Amino acid sequence: MAGPVARPSRESPGASGDSRGLALAVLCAATLMVILDGTIVTVALSSIQRDLGFSAASLTWVMNAYMIGFGGLLLLAGRLGDLIGRRRMFLSGLAVFTAASLACGLATSPQFLVAARFVQGAGAAMVSAVSLGMIVGLYADQASRVRALAAFSFVGAAGASIGLVLGGVLTQAISWHWIFFVNLPIGAAAIVSGLRLLPAERGTGMAEGADALGAALVTAGLMSGIYALVGTAQHGWVSARTLGFAAGAVVLLAAFVARQATAARPLLRLTVFRSPAVSGANLAQALVIAAAFGFQVLIALYFQRVLGYTPAEAGLGLLPTAVVIGAVSLGLAARLAMRFGERAVLLAGLALVVAGLALMTQVPVSGSYSFHLLPALVVFGLGGGLTLPMLATLGMSASTPADAGVVSGLFNTTQQIGAAVGVALLSTLAASHSSRLHHQGVAVAAALTSGYRLAFAVGAALSAAALIVAAVLLRPRPARPAPAHPAPAEPTSAEPTSAEPAPNAIMN
Repeated sequence: MAGPVARPSRESPGASGDSRGLALAVLCAATLMVILDGTIVTVALSSIQRDLGFSAASLTWVMNAYMIGFGGLLLLAGRLGDLIGRRRMFLSGLAVFTAASLACGLATSPQFLVAARFVQGAGAAMVSAVSLGMIVGLYADQASRVRALAAFSFVGAAGASIGLVLGGVLTQAISWHWIFFVNLPIGAAAIVSGLRLLPAERGTGMAEGADALGAALVTAGLMSGIYALVGTAQHGWVSARTLGFAAGAVVLLAAFVARQATAARPLLRLTVFRSPAVSGANLAQALVIAAAFGFQVLIALYFQRVLGYTPAEAGLGLLPTAVVIGAVSLGLAARLAMRFGERAVLLAGLALVVAGLALMTQVPVSGSYSFHLLPALVVFGLGGGLTLPMLATLGMSASTPADAGVVSGLFNTTQQIGAAVGVALLSTLAASHSSRLHHQGVAVAAALTSGYRLAFAVGAALSAAALIVAAVLLRPRPARPAPAHPAPAEPTSAEPTSAEPAPNAIMN
C-alpha cells in the first residue's frame, strides 16, 4: 500500500530495551484488563440478577453483549488502527473501555448494564485488535519477539483465571459493582503510561481508504455469527433463530470475501492467507481455543457443582494452570523455539494439550484435587505455555508495517470465534448429556460428571484436529539445493530457517 507508513520505535536510535519493556508492560496490562473482564462477571451473575432484576433467560446477556461487541469489531478496529495509527486506536480503546466500565458499575437496570457491556466490548476490541501489531513493531529480532509474545500470551491465558478469582473475592467482600470499578484506576494508569511510553505512529492515513462496505459486511457477519452461537444454550442448535442468524453470518462473510477480492483498497488483503504459517496458525488457534475456553468454563462448573467448591475456590483451583503457562511461556518456549523452530514447539504443545484434556475425561464424581485434577491441569498448562506464543508468532508472520493492525485483528478474531464456539458447543453437549442421564434416574453429581467427561473428550478431539492442521499446513521449508556452479556468496541471514519468513523480511 502506498502512503506514509508508521515506523515503530525500534528503528529510532534512542530506543532501548528498557523503554520497549515498559511499553510491553503497558500493552500487557491493558490486555489483562480486557481479558479479565470477559470472565470476572461469571461468579457475580447471581448477585447481579438479584439486584437488577434480570430474568433467568436474559441474564446471559451480561456476558453475551460483551462478546458480541468484542468479537464483532476486531477486524474493523485493526484496519482503522493501521490507518489512523495503532497507538491512537489503542489509547482510544482504553478510554472507551474505562468509561464503559464506570457505566457498568453504576448501572441500575438490566437494559443499561447490557448496553454498557456492549460498549465495553467495543473498547476491548479497539485495544486488542492492535496490541499484537504493536508488539511486532517494537521487537525486530526473532528471539526478543518470541519472548515478548510469550509474555503477552501468558497474560491473555492468565487473565481468565484471575477474573474468576478476583470476581469472587470482590463480589463476596464488597459488591458486584466493584468488578467494574476496579478497571478505573488500571485504565487511567494505562492511558497515562501509554501516552508516555508507546511509540507515536501516524498510520498510513485515511486516504488509503477503510473500505466502508467491507467493514460493514464483516462486522455484521461476525456479530450475526457470534449472536447465533451465544444463544444456542437457550434456543438450541437447530432452532429457527440459531439457523437464521448463522445463515445470515455465512452470507455476509461470503460477501465480505468477494468484496476483498475486488476492492481497490481491501480491509483485509486476502493474499495474507497465502502464507501457510498464517492460515495454519489461525485455523489451529480457533480449534485449540475452542477446546481451551470450553474446558475452562466446564472445569470451573465441575469444581462448584460436583466437588462443592465456592466460586473463589474454583478460581484458585485453576491457578496452577496459569502459573505453569507463565513459567513455560516466559522462560522455556522462546529458547526451545530458537533451537527447534516454532513449528516443532507448537506441535509438542498441542500434543500436551490433547494429553491434558484426555486425562480430564477420567475425572470421578468424588475426585481428589491433588490426585485426579492437578496432574491434568499441569499437563494442560505445559501445553498452553508452549502453544500460545508459537501461535501468536506464526499468526503475525505475514504482517507488514502497513497492515499489522488488521492482521492482529484477524488473529484476535479467530480467537474470539473459537472461544464462542467452544463455550457454546461444549457447554451444550455437557448439559444435554447430563440432563438425559438424570431423567434416566442417574444421580445429579454422576450425571453432571458424565456430561463434563463427554465435553472434555470433545475438547481433546478439537485439540487433536488443531495438531493435525499444524502438522499439515505448517510444514518446514525444504532446503534449497546447492548450485551446480559456484555462485557469489550471499549473507546467510537472507534465508529464513523456520517455517515462517525471517523477522526482518516480515517487517521491512
